[in-house]
Amino acid sequence: MRTESLKTSNEGETAHDASFENRSHPEIEAAAPENGRYRVIRRNGKITPFDASKIHVALTKAFLAVEGNSAIASKRIHEICERLTQDVQYALTRSHPQGGTFHIEDIQDHAELALMRGDHHQAARAYILYRDQRQKERQQRASARVETGPDHAQEAIQIIYKDGNKRLLDIQQLQNVVDEACRFTEHVSADPIMKEALRNLYNDMNVDDLNAVFIMSARTLIEEDPNYSYVGARLLLYKLRREALSFLAAQHREASAEEMTKQYPDYFKNYLHKGVELKLLDPRLVEQFDLEKLGRELQPERDMQFTYLGLQTLYDRYFIRYESDHESIPFEMPQAFFMRVAMGLALNEVEPEKRVADFYRLLSSFDFMSSTPTLFNSGTLRPQLSSCYLTTVSDDLTGIFEAVRDNALLSKYAGGLGNDWSNVRAMGSYITGTNGKSQGVVPFLKVANDTAVAVNQGGKRKGAVCAYLETWHLDIEEFIELRKNTGDDRRRTHDMNTANWIPDLFMKRVHEESQWTLFSPSDVPELHDLYGTAFEEKYSAYETLAEQGKLRHKKVNAVDLWRKMLGMLYETGHPWITFKDPCNLRSPQRHCGVVHSSNLCTEITLNTSAEEIAVCNLGSINLAAHVDDHGLMEDKLAITIETAVRMLDNVIEYNYYAVNKARQSNFRHRPVGIGLMGFQDALYKMRVPYQSREAVDFADRSMEAISYYAIKASNQLARERGAYSSYDGSLWSQGILPIDSYKNMAKDRGAEKYFSANLESRYDWNALRASVQAIGMRNSNVMAIAPTATISNICGVTQSIEPTYQNLFVKSNLSGEFTVVNPYLVEDLKKLEIWDDVMVNDLKYYDGSVQNISRIPDELKKLYATAFEVDQQYLVEAAARRQKWIDQSQSLNLYMPEPSGTQLDFLYKLAWQRGLKTTYYLRSRGATHVEKSTMKTEHASRLNAVAEKPAEVCLSDDPDCEVCQ
Repeated sequence: MRTESLKTSNEGETAHDASFENRSHPEIEAAAPENGRYRVIRRNGKITPFDASKIHVALTKAFLAVEGNSAIASKRIHEICERLTQDVQYALTRSHPQGGTFHIEDIQDHAELALMRGDHHQAARAYILYRDQRQKERQQRASARVETGPDHAQEAIQIIYKDGNKRLLDIQQLQNVVDEACRFTEHVSADPIMKEALRNLYNDMNVDDLNAVFIMSARTLIEEDPNYSYVGARLLLYKLRREALSFLAAQHREASAEEMTKQYPDYFKNYLHKGVELKLLDPRLVEQFDLEKLGRELQPERDMQFTYLGLQTLYDRYFIRYESDHESIPFEMPQAFFMRVAMGLALNEVEPEKRVADFYRLLSSFDFMSSTPTLFNSGTLRPQLSSCYLTTVSDDLTGIFEAVRDNALLSKYAGGLGNDWSNVRAMGSYITGTNGKSQGVVPFLKVANDTAVAVNQGGKRKGAVCAYLETWHLDIEEFIELRKNTGDDRRRTHDMNTANWIPDLFMKRVHEESQWTLFSPSDVPELHDLYGTAFEEKYSAYETLAEQGKLRHKKVNAVDLWRKMLGMLYETGHPWITFKDPCNLRSPQRHCGVVHSSNLCTEITLNTSAEEIAVCNLGSINLAAHVDDHGLMEDKLAITIETAVRMLDNVIEYNYYAVNKARQSNFRHRPVGIGLMGFQDALYKMRVPYQSREAVDFADRSMEAISYYAIKASNQLARERGAYSSYDGSLWSQGILPIDSYKNMAKDRGAEKYFSANLESRYDWNALRASVQAIGMRNSNVMAIAPTATISNICGVTQSIEPTYQNLFVKSNLSGEFTVVNPYLVEDLKKLEIWDDVMVNDLKYYDGSVQNISRIPDELKKLYATAFEVDQQYLVEAAARRQKWIDQSQSLNLYMPEPSGTQLDFLYKLAWQRGLKTTYYLRSRGATHVEKSTMKTEHASRLNAVAEKPAEVCLSDDPDCEVCQ
């Protein structure tokens, strides 16, 4: 073993940090080291620039130690070391997307792990031996060194603050901050946080870097105990207090949590006035409200309830900031944020302070959370508060590019888009105006795709759109392949979501294994606006004309097309499977038009036309906050829903409409969508496994309660404010509630046996029907279950109706990467006294699954089964139970651990048979497992869990829809 070959320059240090000449990881190319974002703390405390070449040199010398110096000319060695260098870079920087400082030991740990992960065991052994040798040499030098001054750890360290001044670091003050962050939280300690943080301090450190060091020190402990997530949030909160108070005072200010409790009301007033002065907030917030009174309503203690992921998400993307060319300063504290949102939703209320207090208490308690656009923009000068926009694209160039323009304007202000493209003629169709032939719908979809990429909502969230096409469209086969990674890229839309809009007749043909006919909509214009029996009759008439040679068409086997749909769904995650007829047959607004598509996340089912862009306004109940050990707390739920419906109805009044057709539609129909999140948390609290009949029954009971109280709240609001203008003729006006339309659809289909059972009820629906018919409804639609990707993070609960993804994993979003550990599981394992380092490593090894861990009892294995371990039929059955009570739809994801055409066929047929309106993603296993090399070992004890590199194809590695909610 030639370990002497490992010696390098620069005081013998090895494996410095990483550059970004990284073809394997293009997502980090934008943060190239040349911009100086990344630095290294040497062992002597000095800071040196980020230099990738030293990683490459150190790795190369590890191979030379094994193969000899002649290997230095080997292209193979060079390529291996370049690839390993990229892997080290990726591992180091993925948790620091905005830049940061790394300790030399951490860099060397990652280099060592890269060698082991790549199965270069001899080189790894040489590298480890060299590190041990160098450590012994340093210890010998330290023993022989004459004491000439204080050690680096005790040296006076100066910190550079925002105003450019330097101040001596007060270690005791930092100790007090960490102690306060750990106070009143079980199973956490300030000691490991302080120890790791002090190891990474250096002279002339920027104050932001100082804060980041302590926050990251807490973050790395989350996998050991999820309670460290609260500690990390409180350390971030300390940073936010300093930034906000210093900005408002125009000089350095800091405050502990206890001190902030007293300062909050004064801070709140100053913050509002500053926001108005900077033209960030609506002046009416300071003109129309009693700020002294609202200041007394603030509850600063609620700042302490955030998890790190929740607060970091708010800090990075939601809080009001002062922006300049050289800095971005958030000056909005969490309770001021919730109060600002509440004020923006109560500008025209008769009792404004009372309503603001009600709205604020609902939001700040996490009992209910408005959707992301509302949180972004409420109380601002451009209050685009609505979540979803649905459009129908006309079959002419003016209409097509008007739709693209509308997409851009709506997306600019944080709206999620659903486009109905079924009107656009197919490829090869005759164009009268030019005597030519159409290129079909696909080239225009490419334009819409690129528009969504270009208009990305100011960097807050990605622009996002979903295109819908009916199954009889002659371009459907090309449409299905839009997300493939092969083929002509000019006919691919890699950034656009797609969905099949499937009529019942197609599903019947699949069941019958018969033929299906494809048409161009320019030849069969009536089909677009027909559904149910009328569609089937007209479609059959067109087939007769086609057989007579009077219509251009294409015959396909229905089963073959169905299999192709499911195959592409598994391969690319698209197009989603959605059903046209249930959406229309059960629409309360059938008298006003046709539902031609759903939205970006498949939960909205509103009618659209060339004259109307449908709009929906969303928010979600935190179901976990409305259950206890005995089940649903209905009194609390009723109060929450009554307030929430009022908030959502106010969104319609105060919303900024970038497109007039959206404003006209929203004011005419006034649809809102009450949804839910934390369904899995609620099951945990009640000790009910997701894969159980009890869980399906709870889905039924909880959704019935939400339906009853939501309809009742809208009915009561109509008594105060009047019914929506298109109420007459609606199903509501006929006394037909969602549960009634469900029964009617089952009867019309002649398929009652396929529909969900348990139509019994515990509520007085007859009295509610009578009230609805006598008084009306304030809103045409009141329920829709959205994905809640980001607002559930804010509230610290599981998304929407989803089962737990994994019990330990790394979540990625625009704020970075965050270790997520199931706190319910950890609490149970603590009670059994088996939560330890071995258990953490076991969870990592089994990718967050408990099924193969022998120490865990079978009862807990059932309770903590993850999404891929739950029989998916239970998800469909639970969704079917909910769908009975919902006037719109729900974002239902399904999980496929292994490829199975038979299982896919069964699940999606079952979804249709049970009367579901839509489904959402099909999640398949991607490269999302917890990296096993981060298990605690002698040389890798400080590394946090990270996810492996993302898969090339977006199958399902927990992709978050961050537009609806």
